[in-house]
Amino acid sequence: MIIITIPAYNESKTIGNVIENIKEVMQKYRKKYKILVVDDGSQDNTALIARKAGAVAYSHAKNYGLAEAFKTEIQKSLELGADVIVHIDADGQYLPRDIPKLLSEIDKGYDFVLGSRFKGKIEYMPIVKKLGNIAFSKVISQITKFNISDAQTGFRAFTKKVAEEINIGSNHTYTQEQIIRAIKQKFRVTEVPVYFAKRNGKSKLIRNPFEYALKAWINIIRIYRDFEPLKFFGMVGGLIFGIGFLIGLYLVYLHFTEGIIGHFGLMMMDILILSIGFQIIIFGLLADMKKTS
Repeated sequence: MIIITIPAYNESKTIGNVIENIKEVMQKYRKKYKILVVDDGSQDNTALIARKAGAVAYSHAKNYGLAEAFKTEIQKSLELGADVIVHIDADGQYLPRDIPKLLSEIDKGYDFVLGSRFKGKIEYMPIVKKLGNIAFSKVISQITKFNISDAQTGFRAFTKKVAEEINIGSNHTYTQEQIIRAIKQKFRVTEVPVYFAKRNGKSKLIRNPFEYALKAWINIIRIYRDFEPLKFFGMVGGLIFGIGFLIGLYLVYLHFTEGIIGHFGLMMMDILILSIGFQIIIFGLLADMKKTS
């Protein structure tokens, strides 16, 4: 049983076409399937249109965001008896015709398949978003020691075992978290090239490029904090400790030139800075031990 899941928020203009295109593709694929739409508190007729088009629709009471919608997708897909879950967006930028590409890799024995826009063709993507996606992918590749070209993709297929064994905890970086956990839990992961079409209308995720860039870097920091605590806290603690060390060198210089008298406040501040830096490094070591235990 293949469950094709679509998170949707006020997507009444596109959801019907997306569902019809999926049905056309899956009828040719000749596998048992269902389409599940998770309506994340839409204020339009998204859920109604989805049901009329033949999908199973589950509605949140309010807009909880993509991460919660994704968690609901997994829960409801398992309840529907999913052996394989395919996640695709509701805005029509990913093309249902590429679904068999992902499923063919599952048939070959892969557990988790990502539809890579950067290995395929991107019709249009704002430069800020493109740079952000590249940065995310570099970070995920460094953390997992596994080359990922598109860690932000909203087009992915994974097995029932992946759905059951990978718990998504983040409300901000769930797309990357699932990839990181899948690789660390030794699931077989691969990418396939997919087409990414130009969006009709404004994106609900990018109101302006500066907001997107800020959120992207905040999420990158969160990823390092959660999955590479020693590196994250080591860098922060090392920076603070380094500042304290430089102040200490300055105090030594004062001692041999002017005498240390009159600089008691600076000395106490330096001791505090060094202590904070050292404690943050120790915290990183403890967090890393907990992560690996």
